[in-house]
Amino acid sequence: MTDINTHQRMVQERQFRTHDGESLFYRHWPATGATRRGAIVLFHRGHEHGARMAHLVDELDLPDFDFFAWDARGHGRSPGQRGYSPSFATSVRDVQTFVQHIGSAHGVAEQDIHVVAQSVGAVLVSTWAHDYAPKVRGLTLASPAFKVKLYVPFARAGLGLMHKLRGLFFVNSYVKAKFLTHDPERIASYESDPLISRPIAVNILLGLYEAADRVVADANAITQPVQLLISGADWVVHHKPQHQFFERLGSAIKTKMELPGFFHDTLGEKDRAPAVQAIREFVLRLFDEAPAPVDLRAAHLSGNTADESRALAEPLAPLSPRGAYWGLTRAGLRFGGTLSRGVKLGHDTGFDSGSTLDYVYRNHPEGKGALGRSIDKTYLNSIGWRGIRQRKIHVEELIRIAMERLAEMHREVRVMDIAAGHGRYVLDAVTASPVKASSILLRDYSDINVRDGRALIAEKGLEDVAQFVQADAFDRISLATVTPRPTLAVVSGLYELFPDNEMVRRSLAGVGDAVEDRGYLVYTGQPWHPQLEMIARALTSHRQGEAWVMRRRTQAEMDQLAEEAGFRKIDQRIDEWGIFTVSLAVRVA
Repeated sequence: MTDINTHQRMVQERQFRTHDGESLFYRHWPATGATRRGAIVLFHRGHEHGARMAHLVDELDLPDFDFFAWDARGHGRSPGQRGYSPSFATSVRDVQTFVQHIGSAHGVAEQDIHVVAQSVGAVLVSTWAHDYAPKVRGLTLASPAFKVKLYVPFARAGLGLMHKLRGLFFVNSYVKAKFLTHDPERIASYESDPLISRPIAVNILLGLYEAADRVVADANAITQPVQLLISGADWVVHHKPQHQFFERLGSAIKTKMELPGFFHDTLGEKDRAPAVQAIREFVLRLFDEAPAPVDLRAAHLSGNTADESRALAEPLAPLSPRGAYWGLTRAGLRFGGTLSRGVKLGHDTGFDSGSTLDYVYRNHPEGKGALGRSIDKTYLNSIGWRGIRQRKIHVEELIRIAMERLAEMHREVRVMDIAAGHGRYVLDAVTASPVKASSILLRDYSDINVRDGRALIAEKGLEDVAQFVQADAFDRISLATVTPRPTLAVVSGLYELFPDNEMVRRSLAGVGDAVEDRGYLVYTGQPWHPQLEMIARALTSHRQGEAWVMRRRTQAEMDQLAEEAGFRKIDQRIDEWGIFTVSLAVRVA
């Protein structure tokens, strides 16, 4: 750590470790007031670094707040190839890790953090808010780069094709400093700054577009207080998605400020004082009186996801264009089922059944001849099933983390999965952990799953510690009276199948009754899915061949339901497409 005297505050140079072992650079300006009220965390534009936002530390005039500013991986003084990250989702997870680090290393609770982010940084933060549902005090988003002006027709499609053909390559920014700001000093410093890098990796540029499309379309899932600043003369990004994002926000507190004549570097413009003052007032408003969170526990009755689910459940006229399209799709799947083992299993047991999921986990194409295996391979490689397999990896990871934490506290590991399917992910996690479980209780409503799960227990040689029983995951009394009381409960892929929150609340209440204090819960969610209509119109569920209509639950909704049952979320994972989340929560007294 190095102390550098800049302006009125002493800045400390530090580093934090990411989930994949990178050590990212950040700056910390401690509060200078008598009592720290909270922290402001700054996220810079693409191509830039945290020092380009350092002027805000003094300009915002918030002496009672710590300030933090990172250099994103591949930027500034952080390591990595310039402009590169393994994926956009990796950089979003870096945001989560950075905020967790601020909490553990600097003692700033998540709810005492306000985020100020600009351009690409604002898209990272918006995606983080959507996918991880952090309980931060608020977000200020300046000129979010939801849609970059590429100026070349079909540039995005062309970049996508080139990426498939060439693999990784880099695109240089066309933007000159004079089109970012009217401030001569900012222009000069940009042109002479050796830490500014013009390249951006094509995977990040394409990932930026994909994440932005998803977040703008589903902005209702973001419920934190949001302040949006829009530069009126922006040469770099389009305005329309910014306005759409604001209109769709689920926030109870949201404000939009349009700044006529401003170029893209909103917070580095020559006449930025009104914008800076607006941020200051917004922050103080939120910290003077903490806003109540938006209550999402009745989201199954009204709101975006409820309306979406009802629309998907409405039958289509068979002779309408959409009705005919989905009719042909179902016919194609019926034909595929005559050749593909996986498609046939879905028709026989339900595409959401434990049998289907176990087949997807094994990921070994089977079918009649080369054509059948080819169809099966395509089926298994659909984005939904890829997400399911990644969810299994994340479930197993968080199970092992919970087991290790229990061992560190010298507590027995007693596992209960309330709807285990065949139980493969639990048994794989337990056998891969150096920590030994003293008991494993697997439950499921399906007699087929119980039968096949018992066979899997025997196959893995776990009969001495594991048992599989037939039971109802929504029977609170049955869950609450389990003996011995579990110290680690798991519920994976269950609640996503049932739209009614009252059922989920009843189930989670039983889990909360069962799990010992300071025990753990691993739970999954599905805040978004790119194939919802295909699933609803073409696939059948395990419930006597009914249409498989799902209601998405936002991450904030799922976390609130778990919290109501006595669990506090402490960690989370999400796949790179933003489909499936896995959370780890601790039971609080």
